[in-house]
Amino acid sequence: MDQLYPQTAFNMVKVLEKAGVEVTYNAEQTCCGQPAFNAGYRDEAREVCSKFLKDFDGADYVVAPSASCVGFVRNYYSTLFDNSSVHNEVRDLGKRIFEFSAFLVNVLGVTDVGASLYGKATYHDSCAGLRECRIKEEPRKLLAKVKGLDVVEMNDVETCCGFGGSFAVKFETISTAMADQKVNNALQTGADFIISTDLSCLMHLDGYIRYKGHSIRTMHIADVLANF
Repeated sequence: MDQLYPQTAFNMVKVLEKAGVEVTYNAEQTCCGQPAFNAGYRDEAREVCSKFLKDFDGADYVVAPSASCVGFVRNYYSTLFDNSSVHNEVRDLGKRIFEFSAFLVNVLGVTDVGASLYGKATYHDSCAGLRECRIKEEPRKLLAKVKGLDVVEMNDVETCCGFGGSFAVKFETISTAMADQKVNNALQTGADFIISTDLSCLMHLDGYIRYKGHSIRTMHIADVLANF
């Protein structure tokens, strides 16, 4: 996020602060460890994850504009640190870490942040958001309150976009075909925007959209909600 889409992170903070949250940012934080873990480098991943535990120790909540990171911390840290001295810390972190939209709706009880965006949008359920974080209605509740935005569901909305991290590199042809299917389903709704909780998905889809010359735009939900 900080390397490719820092403005989205700033927009998340903007929305959280409007909702009354005191936000702090640890400038020394690094990766959650998911890339190393997914590539099979368990020892290296454990080292990075150990730093993550220390970086966010003491915070009431850890909020991320990425269901992918949150899902990894919640579901796989326990595997890496099973029967270890930090077992309880891992369990505690799993209860405190939230994807941005889920934190707004389920923890703060906020569905209307006073945002506005005029046009038609369709929402993409990221695999990590839907399957690892069980996020389905939260983003939709927030988008339903955005003034001027008409949200229309696309066909096969729960189907993967084809990114999958290194999957897009190892299986480029399959990945591109899945992006094609997702983008075409979005285009059939007449939407101006594809919105999601995960910029990894949106980056993949945006690359395909640009290559094909389509006019539809991708937007992270934090960027939508910061329009107030």
